[in-house]
Amino acid sequence: MLNDKTILVTGGTGSFGKMFIKCILKQYTPKKVIIYSRDEFKQWQLAEDMKEYSKTLRFFIGDVRDKERLTRAFSGVDYVIHAAAMKQVPACEYNPIEAIRTNINGAVNVINAAIDAGVKKIVALSTDKSVNPVNLYGATKMVSDKLFITANSYSGKEGTIFAVVRYGNVAGSRGSVIPFFREKIANGEHALPITDYRMTRFWIDLQQGVDLVLKALGEAKGGETFISKIPSFKITDLAEAMLPGCEMPEVGIREGEKLHEVMITREDALNTLEFENHFIIYPQIHWEDQNKYDVKGGKTLPEGFEYSSGTNNWWLGIDDLKKRLQAQ
Repeated sequence: MLNDKTILVTGGTGSFGKMFIKCILKQYTPKKVIIYSRDEFKQWQLAEDMKEYSKTLRFFIGDVRDKERLTRAFSGVDYVIHAAAMKQVPACEYNPIEAIRTNINGAVNVINAAIDAGVKKIVALSTDKSVNPVNLYGATKMVSDKLFITANSYSGKEGTIFAVVRYGNVAGSRGSVIPFFREKIANGEHALPITDYRMTRFWIDLQQGVDLVLKALGEAKGGETFISKIPSFKITDLAEAMLPGCEMPEVGIREGEKLHEVMITREDALNTLEFENHFIIYPQIHWEDQNKYDVKGGKTLPEGFEYSSGTNNWWLGIDDLKKRLQAQ
């Protein structure tokens, strides 16, 4: 699929971008892989880490806020993975206009640049926080998702194909609970603070995220949202797995935080099909030709279905979590 193709990753020096780039270089022989990001030091680090692929990698300093730079970077590109975003909830709450400029205006720029450059397909990364958003980060990503889905109407039948991939916090990613707990443990603390004893989360690792994006690149016809089937866990079980017998003071839920992650709402479930290892939400827009989708093997969801970490049918216990933490 990606052999002899040119791929560009916005936010390519982030956790996902680095894993995605390493995976496709091992699995395929692309013509060129372009890392588009605004941090020159991280680009230098990645270039040093991947010297063996120096003939394939290209590094573009740029911001998704800059359409002119995006247009230049997208020239001759076959596939784009849009991973660039302001992602930290507190930073977005404190800097709302900056979050809008990056997550919404940046999405518009990426869409227009992709269409103008004749990019074949683009997959945008989403988040559980875009579902029934309760914070600005989630609200900006909800708008971004809708922009990418509707972008298919602008590109036309033979133009750029746009699709979305949605998942929650990647296990061990910056700003998530696992490195927070690990820092506490490394400092010799015997208590791990829990915001709410009822809190649950989905578990997804970077490799699963990459696999889902590759599936979307291969299968998307335009406007779909791809969601992996993944297990849930209780935050209290995670704390016990990381520091057995620890104290767990309940400190209260933070502003903009949810008790449970939701990937598919009851309303979206009406337009969703379930497959063996994933779900796909299909766009229900009058311009979309529903006959173009390959729904073979897909099953409709029962009435009232909601894909939530709190009501999931696949759970990780303490021993399961220990094994997964050791494998990281």
